[in-house]
Order: sequence, then C-alpha cells, then structure tokens
Amino acid sequence: MPSSSTDLLGTPPLPPAAVQWLRDMGIASREQLQQQGSATTFLLLKAAGHTVTTRLLFALEAAARGVHWSQLSDADKLDLRQQLATHPPVSLPPAATDIERFMQQAMLQAELAAGQGEVPVGAVVVKDGQIIGRGFNQPLGSCDPTAHAEIQALRAAARHEGNYRLDGCDLYVTLEPCAMCSGAILHARLARVIFGAYEAKTGTAGSVTDLFALRQLNHHTAVWGGQLAEPCAAQLAAFFRQRRSQEP
Repeated sequence: MPSSSTDLLGTPPLPPAAVQWLRDMGIASREQLQQQGSATTFLLLKAAGHTVTTRLLFALEAAARGVHWSQLSDADKLDLRQQLATHPPVSLPPAATDIERFMQQAMLQAELAAGQGEVPVGAVVVKDGQIIGRGFNQPLGSCDPTAHAEIQALRAAARHEGNYRLDGCDLYVTLEPCAMCSGAILHARLARVIFGAYEAKTGTAGSVTDLFALRQLNHHTAVWGGQLAEPCAAQLAAFFRQRRSQEP
C-alpha cells in the first residue's frame, strides 16, 4: 500500500539514516518531499556532506510517489538522471542566527539610505562570518543609476578582496534584487543571496522573473527570499508613507 502523507518511511522503505537526514531538513511527509522535488532533495543531501548514490535518488522519487523504488521504470530512472544533469547547483541556507544577524546589519544600512532621502534598501557582503562590504541605496545623491545597495556593497567587498570575483561570499539585502543587481551578483560569483522583502514590480529573484534559475548561465547563486520580510517591508512602507505626507 502507498505510504501515508504523515509517514514518509512507512512503505516504501527509505534507509533510516536518510529519513533522519530528511527530518533534519524539515521534510517529514510525502507532500513536503513532493514540494521540494526528489532531485533537489538529493542534491541538498549531497551538499550537506552526506554520502548519497543514485539508488537513494530513486528511493526518494518512489517515496514521493508512495510506491516502492523497484516500481520505477527505466524511463523514470533516466528522467531522474537527466534532472540531476541539468539541475542548477544547490547550497544549504545560512544558519538562522546568521540570517538574523546579517539581515539586521543590512537594515541598518537601509536606515542610512532613508536618512539621505533615498529609498531605504541596504546590503552587506559576508565572507567567513565577517562583513567585508556594506552599501545602501544612493542613486539620487550620487547621480548614479547603478548606485543600488547591492552594487555599493559589492564594490566595497571587491576592494576589500582585491578581486571582483567574490567566491564563497554571501550577500544579504533588504529587498529582492533587480535585473542590474542580479547580473552583478552572478558576475561576481557570489555563493548565496539572502533577501528580505519581495519586489513585485522589478524583482528578478522570483517575483517578475528568476535570473538565478537560468541553467544556461555559467554560474549559479543560491537564493533565499522572504527573510525578515516584514520588518524590511515595514522600512519601505514607512519611508513612502512619510514622503506622501510631505507632498503638497
């Protein structure tokens, strides 16, 4: 019989170690595994340092379907292998404490922007747990259309590193990046982007389009959005509310 939605292991069986790995990732039901996708889940387990084989990939797909892995057809297995071959690289998210710490620092940068009459967006670049670049929105004051928070932070980090390539670095920003900033992030080879509020009109990390998901590009940066989204959005809302109140 197929496994229930609340019992991932029941039938079909997954190795006990794999079940624990999945639970550590927050996956404890068939629906959660289906939502994540077996190929993505497999790559995340691999990224976490676990020893995994294609047999586990097949077992994950079977668990998502609620059948035994031996019931997968050769075509199913070939499709799964192709999914792995074309899947963008994945990374594990930062620790929750790091997200909180560095997003708060990005919000402080956003406050600096608001203090100068700029739209309050702030960003920091982090490497090995240390901030190596800070930036906030300054296009108005600098008469520079490229002076977004992300660009400012990337420039500072590149100067710190003496290299425009920022391998192994993360960028925390209070608002979903636009096309210009997403392009710069990819060009800089950043490992991860963590952003706060979504931008429905110009966001290119999933809202309008997702430049980070294009498999054709030669670098892939992992993205986690909606981190501290409410306070980040509140900063923006307060700024625009105040600006409207000052209009004649």
